[in-house]
Amino acid sequence: MQNVTPFHIAIPVHNLDECRSFYRDILDCEEGRSSDHWVDFNLFGHQLVIHYKPKSNVELHTNAVDGKNVPVPHYGVVLPWDLFQSFSKTLKTKGVEFIIEPYIRFEGEVGEQATMFFLDPAGNALEFKSFKDMNQLFAK
Repeated sequence: MQNVTPFHIAIPVHNLDECRSFYRDILDCEEGRSSDHWVDFNLFGHQLVIHYKPKSNVELHTNAVDGKNVPVPHYGVVLPWDLFQSFSKTLKTKGVEFIIEPYIRFEGEVGEQATMFFLDPAGNALEFKSFKDMNQLFAK
C-alpha cells in the first residue's frame, strides 16, 4: 500500500472547551478551523478534529500488551525517537497523568519501541510511540 500523509481523525468529546484547551495548551497543537460543535487541530502534521458528543457512560476497556493494560480504543502518532523523548518530558512537566508511563516496550525484540498512554479530558485514550529503527514499524 502506498504511504499517504497526513491522516485525519475525528474524536468525540463531551466538553469542547476543556478538550480545546488540552489539545492546544498541553499537547501544543495548533488550532485551525472551528465552530460551536467542533475544532480542528494540527497534531504533528495530521488533522485531528474534536467533535461535541454528549457524554457516554461506557467504561474504558483494556487488553494486555507486554504486561500492561492498553486502553482500547486509542489513537496517536508515531514520532521520531528524539521528538518522542522531548515530548514525553514536556508532558511530565505539564502534569499529564499517564495510564502507562513512557517506557521501552518489547525491549531487545523485533518491534522495540518507546510508548506512553494517557487520556484527554473526555476520556479518549492517546498513545504516542517511537521506534529507534523506523524500519521495524511493521516488522514481524
